[in-house]
Amino acid sequence: MSPRRRPHRGTAALALAVAGALALAACGSGDDGSGKSENGSKAVAQGGDEFAQAAEKTAKMGTSAGPGQFPRTIAHAMGKTELKAAPKRVVVLDVGELDNVVSLGVKPVGYAPTEGDDGIPSYLKKNAGSPKNVGTINALNLEAIANLKPDLILGSELRAAKLYPQLSKIAPTVFSVRPGFTWKENYLLNAAALDRTADAKAELGAYEKKAKALGKDIGADKPTVTMLRYMPDRIRLYAKASFIGTILNDAGLPRPKNQQPFELATEISPEKIDEADADWIFTGVYGDAKKTGRSAAEQNPLWKKLGAVKAGHAKDVPDETWYLGLGVTAADQVLGDLRDHLVK
Repeated sequence: MSPRRRPHRGTAALALAVAGALALAACGSGDDGSGKSENGSKAVAQGGDEFAQAAEKTAKMGTSAGPGQFPRTIAHAMGKTELKAAPKRVVVLDVGELDNVVSLGVKPVGYAPTEGDDGIPSYLKKNAGSPKNVGTINALNLEAIANLKPDLILGSELRAAKLYPQLSKIAPTVFSVRPGFTWKENYLLNAAALDRTADAKAELGAYEKKAKALGKDIGADKPTVTMLRYMPDRIRLYAKASFIGTILNDAGLPRPKNQQPFELATEISPEKIDEADADWIFTGVYGDAKKTGRSAAEQNPLWKKLGAVKAGHAKDVPDETWYLGLGVTAADQVLGDLRDHLVK
């Protein structure tokens, strides 16, 4: 694709572009990041070979521009985008991008939260400022985005590929391939657009050091860990190609065999809750627990027979960091939680 060289259009042209896309944006639906986004093009939970390729592709993206050099061209999932000057008004289309920019000292002007949550995650509130709501990750409000007059929009191909043409007419737009286990590569891509690559590398370096220290302090006899998540329409055991999967891997924590495929997750029914067995079970709940299969699963006699349950090693963890965080700030907090539970 040729570089995008039109950060803004005239008022009339912009209004036309937004109006023409509003119907498409309104039809977007999906869950928190685990089903299929109608604004995007792939199912988040499915991957196989595509998962393996996503991180490699994203790692090759970015810019050849040096620190402070503008204009700069950013290669990304949807082509190339030119930024004429350092961005000052940034809109982020998912919690991963929110975590990324806030960790780099940027207060975004707009943010698209997950469905059912119109607020800033509590772990980011202190430093996120007061970004305006621009819809949800799977139902973006293009008019709201345009009204903020952004000079950079950050998102992903998976979430909003179909809206990229309209978004790029509002402002220079940079997309990663997908959210999730590629969070480190996504972070560096976002940092390249913000001219904060050195800061991002320093943050990742600190995280990697903390993960290795955790693994060392847990010791050689590391426990197996199950990541169990209750959702309104499914129960998941998170696998290696997930945000939490990368963190456990970085700390050297082993997984049960049924959670080792390079996929986002495997799914089980309440009647098969015994498949969650491990030395430790860390449980997240998306949304209202009463609307998930948690009650049925944990009333099953098999639940009480699990090794982790009998040992008192089945613990609830914050869903917003362990499963929805998708950035270095959340990852750092997860490492802290793991330390609290696993280091004697």
